[in-house]
Amino acid sequence: MTANASVFIATSLDGFIARKDGNLDWLDEANASVPEGEDCGYNAFMSSVDVLVMGRNTYDKVRTFGPWPYGDTPVVVLSQNPIEFPDEMPACVTHSSESAIDLHRRLSEQGAKKLYIDGGVTVQRFLQAGLIKEIVITIIPILLGDGIPLFGSLERDIKLTHQSTKTFDCGFVQSTYSVQTDR
Repeated sequence: MTANASVFIATSLDGFIARKDGNLDWLDEANASVPEGEDCGYNAFMSSVDVLVMGRNTYDKVRTFGPWPYGDTPVVVLSQNPIEFPDEMPACVTHSSESAIDLHRRLSEQGAKKLYIDGGVTVQRFLQAGLIKEIVITIIPILLGDGIPLFGSLERDIKLTHQSTKTFDCGFVQSTYSVQTDR
Protein backbone atom coordinates (compact mmCIF):
# COMPACT_ATOMS: atom_id res chain seq x y z
CA MET A 1 0.00 0.00 0.00
CA THR A 2 1.31 3.45 -0.81
CA ALA A 3 1.10 6.34 1.59
CA ASN A 4 -1.34 9.17 0.95
CA ALA A 5 0.53 12.47 0.76
CA SER A 6 -1.39 15.52 1.98
CA VAL A 7 -0.75 19.23 2.23
CA PHE A 8 -2.10 21.34 5.12
CA ILE A 9 -0.98 24.92 4.71
CA ALA A 10 -1.95 28.58 5.03
CA THR A 11 -1.57 31.16 2.28
CA SER A 12 -2.36 34.79 1.79
CA LEU A 13 -5.40 35.46 -0.40
CA ASP A 14 -2.99 36.04 -3.31
CA GLY A 15 -1.33 32.63 -2.81
CA PHE A 16 1.87 33.33 -0.90
CA ILE A 17 3.13 31.18 1.98
CA ALA A 18 5.72 33.73 3.15
CA ARG A 19 7.26 37.05 2.22
CA LYS A 20 10.20 36.91 -0.22
CA ASP A 21 12.65 36.81 2.71
CA GLY A 22 10.68 33.99 4.38
CA ASN A 23 9.12 36.29 6.98
CA LEU A 24 5.78 35.11 8.41
CA ASP A 25 4.91 38.26 10.35
CA TRP A 26 1.59 38.53 8.49
CA LEU A 27 0.66 34.97 9.54
CA ASP A 28 1.68 35.57 13.15
CA GLU A 29 -0.51 38.69 13.18
CA ALA A 30 -3.44 36.77 11.66
CA ASN A 31 -3.04 33.91 14.15
CA ALA A 32 -3.38 36.43 16.98
CA SER A 33 -7.00 36.95 15.85
CA VAL A 34 -7.88 33.25 16.16
CA PRO A 35 -10.09 32.57 19.18
CA GLU A 36 -8.50 30.53 21.96
CA GLY A 37 -9.04 26.83 21.43
CA GLU A 38 -9.54 27.11 17.64
CA ASP A 39 -6.82 25.34 15.67
CA CYS A 40 -8.58 25.24 12.28
CA GLY A 41 -8.38 21.44 12.22
CA TYR A 42 -4.62 21.26 12.63
CA ASN A 43 -4.53 18.90 15.65
CA ALA A 44 -6.97 16.47 14.04
CA PHE A 45 -4.90 16.54 10.86
CA MET A 46 -1.62 15.98 12.74
CA SER A 47 -3.11 13.05 14.67
CA SER A 48 -3.65 11.30 11.32
CA VAL A 49 -0.07 11.86 10.10
CA ASP A 50 2.56 9.11 10.17
CA VAL A 51 5.49 11.15 8.79
CA LEU A 52 5.98 14.86 8.15
CA VAL A 53 8.19 15.67 5.13
CA MET A 54 9.52 19.23 4.94
CA GLY A 55 12.11 21.14 3.01
CA ARG A 56 15.27 22.58 4.51
CA ASN A 57 14.00 26.18 4.42
CA THR A 58 10.85 25.17 6.28
CA TYR A 59 12.92 23.27 8.84
CA ASP A 60 15.16 26.31 9.37
CA LYS A 61 12.09 28.53 9.82
CA VAL A 62 10.40 26.15 12.25
CA ARG A 63 13.59 26.12 14.36
CA THR A 64 13.09 29.87 14.99
CA PHE A 65 9.64 29.27 16.56
CA GLY A 66 10.99 27.98 19.87
CA PRO A 67 10.63 24.39 21.13
CA TRP A 68 10.24 21.72 18.42
CA PRO A 69 6.47 21.73 17.74
CA TYR A 70 6.02 18.22 16.30
CA GLY A 71 6.77 16.12 19.38
CA ASP A 72 7.64 12.55 18.47
CA THR A 73 6.07 12.64 15.00
CA PRO A 74 8.72 11.37 12.57
CA VAL A 75 10.01 14.25 10.43
CA VAL A 76 12.13 13.94 7.29
CA VAL A 77 13.94 17.11 6.25
CA LEU A 78 14.77 17.17 2.55
CA SER A 79 18.06 18.76 1.56
CA GLN A 80 20.78 17.98 -0.92
CA ASN A 81 23.29 19.05 1.73
CA PRO A 82 23.89 17.13 4.98
CA ILE A 83 22.19 18.54 8.07
CA GLU A 84 23.76 18.47 11.50
CA PHE A 85 20.85 18.34 13.93
CA PRO A 86 21.37 19.91 17.36
CA ASP A 87 21.48 17.62 20.40
CA GLU A 88 18.07 18.82 21.61
CA MET A 89 16.41 17.76 18.34
CA PRO A 90 14.32 14.58 18.79
CA ALA A 91 15.83 11.43 17.27
CA CYS A 92 12.70 11.10 15.11
CA VAL A 93 13.95 14.01 12.94
CA THR A 94 16.05 12.74 10.04
CA HIS A 95 17.53 14.00 6.79
CA SER A 96 17.08 12.74 3.24
CA SER A 97 18.33 13.82 -0.17
CA GLU A 98 16.05 11.35 -1.98
CA SER A 99 13.73 12.42 -4.77
CA ALA A 100 10.07 12.81 -3.88
CA ILE A 101 9.26 9.53 -5.64
CA ASP A 102 12.04 7.57 -3.92
CA LEU A 103 11.24 8.98 -0.48
CA HIS A 104 7.52 8.31 -0.93
CA ARG A 105 8.27 4.74 -1.98
CA ARG A 106 10.62 4.14 0.97
CA LEU A 107 8.24 5.59 3.56
CA SER A 108 5.36 3.58 2.08
CA GLU A 109 7.44 0.39 2.26
CA GLN A 110 8.22 1.21 5.89
CA GLY A 111 4.48 1.28 6.62
CA ALA A 112 3.62 4.98 6.55
CA LYS A 113 0.00 5.50 5.55
CA LYS A 114 -0.23 9.31 5.61
CA LEU A 115 2.50 11.83 4.82
CA TYR A 116 2.21 15.53 5.61
CA ILE A 117 4.12 17.46 2.94
CA ASP A 118 5.18 20.97 4.01
CA GLY A 119 7.17 23.79 2.44
CA GLY A 120 6.76 25.49 -0.92
CA VAL A 121 9.41 23.71 -2.98
CA THR A 122 8.70 20.37 -1.32
CA VAL A 123 4.96 20.67 -2.01
CA GLN A 124 5.72 21.61 -5.63
CA ARG A 125 8.03 18.61 -6.10
CA PHE A 126 5.57 16.12 -4.64
CA LEU A 127 2.74 17.66 -6.67
CA GLN A 128 4.76 17.51 -9.91
CA ALA A 129 5.57 13.86 -9.16
CA GLY A 130 1.85 13.08 -8.85
CA LEU A 131 2.14 12.07 -5.19
CA ILE A 132 -0.16 14.59 -3.47
CA LYS A 133 -3.68 13.21 -2.89
CA GLU A 134 -5.20 15.98 -0.76
CA ILE A 135 -4.62 19.70 -0.35
CA VAL A 136 -6.04 21.66 2.59
CA ILE A 137 -5.45 25.40 2.17
CA THR A 138 -6.40 27.94 4.80
CA ILE A 139 -6.63 31.34 3.18
CA ILE A 140 -5.74 34.26 5.39
CA PRO A 141 -7.54 37.50 4.45
CA ILE A 142 -4.50 39.54 3.47
CA LEU A 143 -2.90 40.50 0.16
CA LEU A 144 0.89 40.47 0.23
CA GLY A 145 1.46 41.39 -3.41
CA ASP A 146 4.72 39.45 -3.51
CA GLY A 147 6.40 36.60 -1.73
CA ILE A 148 7.06 32.88 -1.89
CA PRO A 149 4.21 31.23 -3.80
CA LEU A 150 2.68 27.94 -2.72
CA PHE A 151 2.46 26.81 -6.32
CA GLY A 152 5.11 27.44 -8.96
CA SER A 153 5.00 26.89 -12.68
CA LEU A 154 3.67 23.52 -13.77
CA GLU A 155 4.61 21.19 -16.61
CA ARG A 156 0.94 20.22 -16.94
CA ASP A 157 -2.44 21.11 -15.52
CA ILE A 158 -3.26 19.47 -12.20
CA LYS A 159 -6.99 19.07 -11.76
CA LEU A 160 -8.52 19.27 -8.32
CA THR A 161 -11.89 18.20 -6.97
CA HIS A 162 -13.41 20.41 -4.29
CA GLN A 163 -14.28 18.42 -1.18
CA SER A 164 -15.33 21.08 1.32
CA THR A 165 -14.97 24.67 2.43
CA LYS A 166 -15.21 25.95 5.97
CA THR A 167 -15.18 29.51 7.24
CA PHE A 168 -13.91 30.60 10.62
CA ASP A 169 -15.12 33.57 12.69
CA CYS A 170 -11.64 35.10 12.48
CA GLY A 171 -12.06 35.46 8.69
CA PHE A 172 -10.03 32.44 7.58
CA VAL A 173 -11.44 30.27 4.79
CA GLN A 174 -10.28 26.66 4.56
CA SER A 175 -10.85 24.59 1.44
CA THR A 176 -10.05 20.92 0.96
CA TYR A 177 -9.37 19.44 -2.47
CA SER A 178 -8.53 15.98 -3.72
CA VAL A 179 -6.02 15.81 -6.54
CA GLN A 180 -7.29 14.03 -9.62
CA THR A 181 -4.96 11.44 -11.05
CA ASP A 182 -4.79 10.54 -14.70
CA ARG A 183 -3.00 7.29 -14.06
